[in-house]
Amino acid sequence: MPESHEAPDDQGPVDSQAPDGVPLVRAIGPKLLILFIVGDILGTGIYATTGAVAGKVGGALWLPFVIGFAVALLTAASYAELVGKYPRAAGAALYTQRAFRMPFLTFIVAFMVMCSGLSSASAAARAFAGDYLGELVDISPTLVAILFVLALAALNLRGVSESVKTNVVLTIVELTGLLIIVGIGIVAVFAGEGDPGRLGQIQTSGDTGYAVLTGVMGATALGFFAFVGFEDSVNMAEETIDPTRNFPRALFIGVGLTGTVYILVALVSSLLVDHRVLEKSSGPLLEVVKAADVSFPPELFAVIALFAVSNSALINIMMASRLCYGMANEGILPGAMGRVLPHRRTPVVGIVFVTLIAVALVSTGEIEGLGDTTSFLLLCVFAVVNVTVLVLRKDRVEHRHFRTPTVLPVVGTIATALLASPLTDRETDVYVRAGLLVALGVVLWAVNRVVMGIAARRR
Repeated sequence: MPESHEAPDDQGPVDSQAPDGVPLVRAIGPKLLILFIVGDILGTGIYATTGAVAGKVGGALWLPFVIGFAVALLTAASYAELVGKYPRAAGAALYTQRAFRMPFLTFIVAFMVMCSGLSSASAAARAFAGDYLGELVDISPTLVAILFVLALAALNLRGVSESVKTNVVLTIVELTGLLIIVGIGIVAVFAGEGDPGRLGQIQTSGDTGYAVLTGVMGATALGFFAFVGFEDSVNMAEETIDPTRNFPRALFIGVGLTGTVYILVALVSSLLVDHRVLEKSSGPLLEVVKAADVSFPPELFAVIALFAVSNSALINIMMASRLCYGMANEGILPGAMGRVLPHRRTPVVGIVFVTLIAVALVSTGEIEGLGDTTSFLLLCVFAVVNVTVLVLRKDRVEHRHFRTPTVLPVVGTIATALLASPLTDRETDVYVRAGLLVALGVVLWAVNRVVMGIAARRR
């Protein structure tokens, strides 16, 4: 419940100002905020990785999504307290810096968030080039994925900026695709189609209790990819009307709505399609449409799915390039990363940098591995965020804000740490990929420190 706290070093939810003294416009009301959060969460995860999750857990496909839903709500509760307490753009990096005052840790958290956006966009590129596009044309998936990333970079360089109202339209289209799947399931149930017995079958790589545990945890860690996105919404805090009041409610409604839809989609998918068929498809929901005795054109659903994953990829590429630009302006990445294209006013070096990383990722990874990399990076970040809630309880602020029950961030920390741990039995390449991305960030950090040190000595 809301509480009132005081602190001399925080001025509460006042308008933040840019360096030129002009504050951001608070134009996002409660309804638009909810739709923005839903739109941020929906996309590649549920459209592309449902089959891979089914391959890890079997017919009980709904179970990892139920667990992932619970973990997402726990972490959303932490974000709800923090964004209400510190209604500023910057998200996890801001909270980490306030809690620990360790610039290097803050940088690592921010860089992991940026890299999670790139691995997510790369997974979306792979999904775009997979069975959904294959329903319409036959072309090399890897080539399409690379061209897709380059097309996003071109749009980004041109200065693509989607307003929140445009995001509402995109969200409705994405949500429509999932509601079509739920509708197909309802029709199938009344027609007596499907195999309800599959819903209770947990089939993992082994029959021992440990194998079942790690199989379900691995499926949950991968399925959690479908829930990521709500953490990006806190960067809109400075453009939201009364964020301390509206953000907690919007976060819970947004995560609750998407989680409910995801569980229903998982139930329908397992009911109508054998998990072995889902596992082999990079467009698993398309298999559901084809399996149902409903005259819905698979080609139309493929177009909807392509739209959904395209939007996810574009949002993540834009987020990553802007975060790179912002870190350069703060002096924690080389200054060249902050260079702007003169006529378009877009962060050209940052866009080129993140595009090269994304091309490397789509050239060397598949949907499952890239999605799992996204989940792993963000689960690590979420574990830190859940801890910061507890650490920052000592930091009092003047205004009233949402305060989550202490048990929730405690359980959230344990849950996210477990899902990021080797107990999930994730593939080694996920850790290698994430490690290389973070190592790249450390190298850039070190180079920047050396360059700044040399410049300081020359003054």
